[in-house]
Amino acid sequence: MFLKTNIFKAITFKNGVQLPFTYWILVILRFALTLWPQSGYIHPDEYFQNVEVIAGDVFDIEISRTWEFDPKFPIRNIFVPKLVLSPPLNLIRILNPFMKSHFQVDLKTPYFLLVIPRLFICALSLINDYCLYKLCVLYGQNFRNRLKIFASSYVVLVYGTRSFSNNFEMIFFSLLLYLVGDCMLKSDKIIYHKQFLDERYKQALTPAERVRINKLQSHIPQHSLNYVFVIASIVVVGTFNRPTFIGFAFVPIFFWLHRGLGTQVVGFVDFHIRIFILKICAIPMLLLLIIIDSGYYGYITMADIESLEISWNNWIVTPLNFLRYNADPSNLTKHGLHPRWLHIAVNVPLLFNVLGFIALYTVLVNCYRFICGMYSKMPRRQSIRGLMLLSVIIPLGLLSLFPHQEARFIIPLLVPLVYLYANMLHANDEDTQNVKKMKKFFLSIWYTLNIIFTVFFGFIHQGGIYPFVNNLFYEIKGNYGTHVHVITTHSYSIPTYLLQLESTTRLWIDKTTNKRYKVAPSTFLHKFGSMPMEELFTVVDDSLTIAEMRLHKHNRKYRLYLVSPCSLHNKVMNVSVKYHYMEIKNEYTYYPHFCTEALPDFPNANDHNCYSNGLRTNESQLISLKLSQRISCYLSKFCLRAYSIRSKGV
Repeated sequence: MFLKTNIFKAITFKNGVQLPFTYWILVILRFALTLWPQSGYIHPDEYFQNVEVIAGDVFDIEISRTWEFDPKFPIRNIFVPKLVLSPPLNLIRILNPFMKSHFQVDLKTPYFLLVIPRLFICALSLINDYCLYKLCVLYGQNFRNRLKIFASSYVVLVYGTRSFSNNFEMIFFSLLLYLVGDCMLKSDKIIYHKQFLDERYKQALTPAERVRINKLQSHIPQHSLNYVFVIASIVVVGTFNRPTFIGFAFVPIFFWLHRGLGTQVVGFVDFHIRIFILKICAIPMLLLLIIIDSGYYGYITMADIESLEISWNNWIVTPLNFLRYNADPSNLTKHGLHPRWLHIAVNVPLLFNVLGFIALYTVLVNCYRFICGMYSKMPRRQSIRGLMLLSVIIPLGLLSLFPHQEARFIIPLLVPLVYLYANMLHANDEDTQNVKKMKKFFLSIWYTLNIIFTVFFGFIHQGGIYPFVNNLFYEIKGNYGTHVHVITTHSYSIPTYLLQLESTTRLWIDKTTNKRYKVAPSTFLHKFGSMPMEELFTVVDDSLTIAEMRLHKHNRKYRLYLVSPCSLHNKVMNVSVKYHYMEIKNEYTYYPHFCTEALPDFPNANDHNCYSNGLRTNESQLISLKLSQRISCYLSKFCLRAYSIRSKGV
């Protein structure tokens, strides 16, 4: 009885623990920063790879559908974006009439359209916290320090609340690590007790004792295929979300397959059975996602199914298209080629700062030990530490093989990095005074850099786009029928769904005549990247000419905006002088706005542009600026300006 009780106590996992108060403060901060809202704009993909497309489907509005969702050659799966973003967007659609009629609150405004989906994603990000917590509890690690480090990372506070597919990838990776870690621990315990009982059975002296041991053996739970269907489904969904997930999933799957291999209990037959069952369990989700994508992109219809006229051409596998596209070097060139060391040398320190440096140092140490044959000092092949360490090394190495490397591609590595090294930032009682000081120094660096990057990426980087869109939304709404032309340069694209423009492709029905019609576009968004200012004003001139023609022929009022970083103000004004019939006015200025496409020059001591109009009485007068004035002038150029343009005399 004693033996039986202790066996099942060892296999049962019950942990009643209390999370630290600091961690809850950081979780509240995560939601508070989401509600603020964060005006920072990290990368166009945070809108155009997910929420822009789903908003168009939910609200039936005008959107900018990128080439990745082109039905002719789609490379993006639609299931995960719909799974994550359809609930909050449909909530807005359903509640909006009620909120407008009872509380005079319009939910279809840029603020709510930005914040409500982010709140939903922010809530989903807690899955990462939960998986990290469970892994720490299962393996008896200090979860308090790790959760505080994880929750204070700007990757969680900023990236973790945005609609990046990389963010969803991190959630799938966390779930996979937790499930595999749980399976490894249970398998280790069960294998240990099974071997123990087998040994006791061989040593049993009486038939009665053998019967008792045999009964205990029959009650030991199965472990070989634990979570197999869930793990297979996560791998398939994660791969359809981002095919790079294969690199992240490789190590956890490898460890799941090798649990107990080499013991008397688990042999190569079990290994091959696991592989076979894992493949079988992946088929239902694989077929489901292929059907969903094929239906969404119009490759298969209900008419095809009813007539049973289905061929291979009716199916589309978006991850294969993704791989085919990225296998062509010319396609990668369009998106920018990077040196293959960028992830390791730049992106790891940028995202993970102190943890990244510790990880790189640890990898070098383990490589040295491997070369020197010091295998006993390296993590065991089937240990949780080995799982986490290889879950950092292998994905990072595989992603470094590709010449297109962006920092967000490796954000899923945060979970294993925190598990491995977060505790090294907190002093222990056994540490010497020097070690405690060093850890305290590292911890202060961690918090300082994460505060800086939270502010920078959350509010400063391309931070003028959202407030401009917010103003533009109310201007369009308040001047219905007025044609609005927006020309942006040296800035990211405007998320079209935030403007809630009427669809120009949808067929409307006139209730009085029952005739069908389409709405003509009245808002025109033009993005010209880093086009030279002289060429850009040619485009501005063409747009102004068209707007003036419509004004005089059809009495169609218009507003024309040129949106550019403040650092280009002198270029804008100098080129605009050549167009004497053009009236240009600085309509809006938004601070802060940092964009690498047009960094301002640091002013010299004689820069007249740094003086306000009230102080600049004579521009030919010799001036000498103090360093503080030059710095202030330089910082003032990190803004976004919206110029209104029209013909003189109008």
